[in-house]
Amino acid sequence: MTERIFLQVDGLRFSYPECAVLNGLSLAWPAGLALVRGDESSGKTTLLRLLAGELTAQAGRITLQGSSPGEAPKAYAQKVFWADPRSGDLDTLTARGWLDSLPARYPLWDTAALDAHTEGFALHEHLHKPFYALSTGSKRKVLMAGALASNAPLTLIDEPVGGLDKPSIRYLAQALASQAARPDRLIVVAHYETLADVAWGSVVDLVRC
Repeated sequence: MTERIFLQVDGLRFSYPECAVLNGLSLAWPAGLALVRGDESSGKTTLLRLLAGELTAQAGRITLQGSSPGEAPKAYAQKVFWADPRSGDLDTLTARGWLDSLPARYPLWDTAALDAHTEGFALHEHLHKPFYALSTGSKRKVLMAGALASNAPLTLIDEPVGGLDKPSIRYLAQALASQAARPDRLIVVAHYETLADVAWGSVVDLVRC
């Protein structure tokens, strides 16, 4: 039986002045786990930002469960979780304050899952800290705990292991694996290589321009 398409991308194109990072990209992914793999400057983060609706493609179409960011941006945004680990937009918020704000944005929010991810990533001692005071690894762990607990149909995670300790990397693999068989959710991870112990349902390789 053919798997039902959850996210479809047709002819996606996006160029920066110095290079075309995506030139006619098409994909059709079912729910589960997807990996966007490639070297630096291959367009991994750009693709996630396009899927999040944060950037607008110069050509092509994105369809997530019947919604398109260009045609129904509000309906689309309600289905997507994206938090850029390189952004400083959250710097003045505490980790706890940001996490507490998420249930209002994500109607399928799972409080029990957040508790589990907080424990799994060993975040309890960091929740009172503002984002600017967090290490690279701790910031990523807070963002991923929120991402995983959001239950957003499309959850986007960029370069997840930067700054993570080995126990946290192992926990991340377990947390991702627990989501792999869900029919109602697609988690897309961008990374330069395949993460160990994660069985990806879909993989796209991007080439540096």
